[in-house]
Amino acid sequence: MSTANQALRKFRRERIVGRYVANPAVTLFRRIGVRTTFATELQTMGRKSGQWRSVPVSAGFDATGAWVISQHGHRSGWALNVADDPNVRIRQGHRWRSGTAHFVPDDDPLARVRTFATSALLSPLVIATFKALQSDPISVRIDFVD
Repeated sequence: MSTANQALRKFRRERIVGRYVANPAVTLFRRIGVRTTFATELQTMGRKSGQWRSVPVSAGFDATGAWVISQHGHRSGWALNVADDPNVRIRQGHRWRSGTAHFVPDDDPLARVRTFATSALLSPLVIATFKALQSDPISVRIDFVD
């Protein structure tokens, strides 16, 4: 089986897990007030609905923006929304930040995800989780506009 077919099969499995298990769990925790450094909320404008769509993502923040990884590249729903309309909102702590997102294909997603760990002890867990869930990763830079 080709690598492209393996990535597509993995994407389909991961999309089901994300859509019906992981994303609803993160959303439930957020609604009851449990916040985690492993996930924040990204909102993109739905390319079909024209309404804001929320998805939990891991992010690394700096003074001018944030980095996120689309684990399934341009296949993920939120990445398709970004390609259609790059204006996004991302939650940084308790504050919403507006920004413009763009794909950075020359960036190394695995090296980037290493910067997401909040401590050296958590780094192996963050990297292992990323490797287990990714199929065709691409880095996305969000530059704050507010």
